[in-house]
Amino acid sequence: MDDPLDDANLSGVRILLVEDSWHIGVALKSLLRAMGADVAGPVASAAEAERLIAEKIPDVGIVDFNLRGGELAHGLIGKLNDHGIHVIVISGYAEVPLTPGTTAVVLQKPIVEAQLLAVLRPIAAQKTAR
Repeated sequence: MDDPLDDANLSGVRILLVEDSWHIGVALKSLLRAMGADVAGPVASAAEAERLIAEKIPDVGIVDFNLRGGELAHGLIGKLNDHGIHVIVISGYAEVPLTPGTTAVVLQKPIVEAQLLAVLRPIAAQKTAR
């Protein structure tokens, strides 16, 4: 059986990674870089994420809904939407209180690589088509 990650090509896609769990953030960054993405982060708070956005606008934000110190990502998701950045929310919770249309998708932890890739692949294709 073919591994869907074998043909994964996220080359040129800039991804902002906001995850307060260090080991999850490092693992995701490693996976995304292996697929060719340019990854900023991981960072654990909205303030750190906003600093990275100010430096370089990403194409995609992968955002844990529950951040460091009990912070929720509502405000950060709104800012990403304002910039026209695709948002993928990741959460350990089955229910995440989000306004419809603010995110591309909500992925539940533990993240299945094939599901993440299925969301990122059309974004990468859209970027290379420009």
